[in-house]
Amino acid sequence: MLVVALITGACNGDDAAVDTGPSGGTANESVSNACPADGCRITIVDVTREGDELAITWEANFAPDVSRNHIHVYWDIYTADQVSSDAEAQGTTQGEWVPTDADPRFVTESEVSVANRGTSTTVCVTAGNRDHAVVDSALFDCRDVSGQL
Repeated sequence: MLVVALITGACNGDDAAVDTGPSGGTANESVSNACPADGCRITIVDVTREGDELAITWEANFAPDVSRNHIHVYWDIYTADQVSSDAEAQGTTQGEWVPTDADPRFVTESEVSVANRGTSTTVCVTAGNRDHAVVDSALFDCRDVSGQL
């Protein structure tokens, strides 16, 4: 019965405990995954060429977990508001991104493959929650990668 209650609670769509940081956490939430008081921040520290793709190294102030708070990687042809599962509800067109809990290194693939960048030369990251909604679209980091393309 307890397992059913925990599963039901995890799927109820209430993101407040995950997004508000250690003071808003729940007993089942890893504090290291929670956003600190200043928000979930990811900073791109290096980008290198890896075959036809790019290896992005970052520092995050939380421990990414794709089933909780994680990282959305995207090309700057989209905004942080667009790389969110609730983009259309927010009044914008939903873009393409890859959710990941890779830490501290991610190699571009799928929607963020170099082949899918269009004319963009800038890769970006922002934090997403367990529902793949962006935690705070004002907190993103981008890097010009034209030298690696």
